[in-house]
Amino acid sequence: MKRLESAVRTNSAEFRRRYAHNKGLAAQLRERQQAARHERPARDLERLAKHGKLLPRQRLERLLDPGTPFLELSSLAANMAYGGESPGASCLTGIGIVSGREVMIHADDPSVKGGAWYPLTIKKIVRALDIAVENHLPVVHLCDSAGGQLQLQSALFPDRYMAGRIFRNQCVLSKMGVKQLALVFGHCTAGGAYVPALSDYNVIVRGTGAVFLGGPPLVKAATGEIVSADDLGGADLHTRVSGTCDYPAADEDEAIAIGREIVAQWEVRPKWRAPEASIEAPLLEADDLYGIIPDDIKQTFEMREVIGRIVDGSRFHEYKPDYGTTLVCGYAHLWGYRVGILANNGILFNDSAIKGAHFIELCNQNNTPLLFLQNITGYMVGREYEKAGITKDGAKMIMAQTCSHVPKLTVMCHGSFGAGNYGMCGRAFDGRFLFGWPNHQIAVMGGEQAAGTLAEVKLRQLQRTGAAVDEAVIGKLRAETLRAYEDQTSAYYSTSELWDDGILDPVDTRNALGVALSVAVNVPQGMPGNGVFRF
Repeated sequence: MKRLESAVRTNSAEFRRRYAHNKGLAAQLRERQQAARHERPARDLERLAKHGKLLPRQRLERLLDPGTPFLELSSLAANMAYGGESPGASCLTGIGIVSGREVMIHADDPSVKGGAWYPLTIKKIVRALDIAVENHLPVVHLCDSAGGQLQLQSALFPDRYMAGRIFRNQCVLSKMGVKQLALVFGHCTAGGAYVPALSDYNVIVRGTGAVFLGGPPLVKAATGEIVSADDLGGADLHTRVSGTCDYPAADEDEAIAIGREIVAQWEVRPKWRAPEASIEAPLLEADDLYGIIPDDIKQTFEMREVIGRIVDGSRFHEYKPDYGTTLVCGYAHLWGYRVGILANNGILFNDSAIKGAHFIELCNQNNTPLLFLQNITGYMVGREYEKAGITKDGAKMIMAQTCSHVPKLTVMCHGSFGAGNYGMCGRAFDGRFLFGWPNHQIAVMGGEQAAGTLAEVKLRQLQRTGAAVDEAVIGKLRAETLRAYEDQTSAYYSTSELWDDGILDPVDTRNALGVALSVAVNVPQGMPGNGVFRF
């Protein structure tokens, strides 16, 4: 494969301005992550220490194999929800190595409201288990939750993707033969009791661990019975009498040690694709990404410069380089795995949409995973483009992408607007993983376009009714729309709502994709096939 050559001028004023801007965004990202991961009220930390409990990240550190990578998912979930009282959506999820096995880890965070589940907590856990189902990934649950946040119960319980989906996914995993282990460090209350009960293996800590459908307050309110948590659902009851739990542990360290022994017995299934090339670090410097990414969402940039700083050896075989030039397509290796890359170099025209659809079909024919690098304002609009069939051609790309049987990974590198998000494998299209960069924005259209569209609609309404055109009203509508877009299109709003699997510092993208690819190739490819293309 040809090595990509960089045309970046690192001494230019534009590069230095962009570098300072994006380096600042990366620093802000790390500050926010640090706060979400570690900053807790002293009283909550003292309460856990009093009961001899470790913090969730301390448990994680003891569980993982030393010196191995951990890909944390959605570290800033709920960062713009619930008045900030649920950092990380009150739980921790991610992919790591335990006893030599890749596993998904779900850990409750008892330092936040006793580990109570908020609606976004449930969404985050469901997403983690969806990833486990899609990638045949064993799961280790670190359980310590007071149950659902009852003030928000209507958003927790009844619908398809609410709490019941956690337990449904657990059942599906067991049916698939994908192992699950629960380590019960604290209370597993109400629906949360089913996490260890539905796991294939579980360990409970004597004195602090407990499993019950109704805790002591509920039992007293419902039946009048007064009973301690330990007598109601503690380790001795469940390992000696009920059989709900398998192994008792004297403390958390012993529980983790037993858990690691259990995982060590699990079979290691062969991957359907192994790395086929020796791993080479990119020749181009990843740190340059800060100066390549624009500091204005309306500006485009050369996506080959990004590709060259992610892929092995900065080598890239480009497909149809002179046709449909606003979509870059081609083959590369990433941590030794072959991938097909689709990257936006501008708006999607008819020829670039057709090129993308064809390239996606070729990757499916050759069982090559797909990587989408998004910076897209959408498909081109206008009379001439509709006449040429842009809607039809965009539909071809969406159809080919949707019906792909190979794993799909997406990175939101800058803008993601309109139906271009669909063709480039946005969240709705079942990609195995989707990450964003701190500069990225996502919306049905850009803020200025939305404000202009609504202002034009309002103006026509006034003209139809014969009412006087009030420029102040039009200006207010435009300003309100722009303000709403600024809040709701940001990367932090997107990740708060779990529209992605987390924000990445751009320089960490290669490593995150390496873990994601390694997990994605656990699953044999499906059967090739497409829906109907409209010719």
